[in-house]
Amino acid sequence: MTISGMEKLTLLDYPANMACLIFTQGCNFRCPFCHNKNLLMDTNGDGIIDENEVLDYLKKRKGLVDGICISGGEPLLQRDIESFIKKIKEIGVKVKLDTNGSNPQKLKKLIDMGLIDYVAMDIKNDFSNYDKTSGVDNINIENIKKSIDILENSNIEYEFRTTVVKELHSITQLEHICEYIGPNARYYIQNYRDCSNVLQSGLNGFSEKELFDIQNILNMKYPNVTVRGI
Repeated sequence: MTISGMEKLTLLDYPANMACLIFTQGCNFRCPFCHNKNLLMDTNGDGIIDENEVLDYLKKRKGLVDGICISGGEPLLQRDIESFIKKIKEIGVKVKLDTNGSNPQKLKKLIDMGLIDYVAMDIKNDFSNYDKTSGVDNINIENIKKSIDILENSNIEYEFRTTVVKELHSITQLEHICEYIGPNARYYIQNYRDCSNVLQSGLNGFSEKELFDIQNILNMKYPNVTVRGI
């Protein structure tokens, strides 16, 4: 595992759990609103955290830390993620995975093996705007659809979420996303916030009023849509 960052305790990233949060290096998307551009490319080894440091921390804090959130980057690019999660499960803590949904085969394998307890999948936009929003041409939309289907037919907890940007998202596009995932899925709208580490400057989030107006419109048909992070 190539781990480039670690927060030893978070109360926000794993719902209803105290968790450790790690960030894996490397991503196959180039979302213009990404706040973790330092995680996108392969690394020469500088700043890498040994996975044993993470495992030792979980062992020492077992009983205080409920689980671990594996984020990125895109964690499913890690070739040894299966063996790493097995070591975590042996310690006896829960595992939450953050993913962009581009690798449904590996996602399904980890779920079928009982290695994941919770998945948060980013849905970047409606399918007709995925290339622009993910920053990559010719995204395999079928993989995104398969990942949605895998989660909705699994026996684990999951959520879908979209980081919304004024220049990239509209209420119509968000309605399309809700149509894809259906009325019963847990779906979070997260507002874009500008920062110095963002991949593309000049983007804007929505106002608080605009976000709740969007939520209210979507809730007419999709009651599980929630604005998060306000």
